Amino acid sequence: MNAKYANEESIAELYEAMLIPETVEEYTSFLTDLCTVAEIKAMAQRLQVAKMLKAGKVYSEIVETTGASTATISRVNRSLFYGGKGYETVLKRLEDK
Repeated sequence: MNAKYANEESIAELYEAMLIPETVEEYTSFLTDLCTVAEIKAMAQRLQVAKMLKAGKVYSEIVETTGASTATISRVNRSLFYGGKGYETVLKRLEDK
């Protein structure tokens, strides 16, 4: 097995593992073990940026509110328009709650 295949298999296993926690508490425990505090904060920030972009907010307001860099905002914006629709799916489901 070459390294590329093993890495893809590991990534697929991670995606499956992310579906296992059944409560916010279980997911919190899993992410706290898996990620650093900085990584969790960065993911939370990108989600907030995505919400604000979907709401039509401008970059300057997003920078001021979230502290995200314009590069991060641009990256999230590209994902919203050209990505795999992951943000769209999650934001819609959060909205529906």
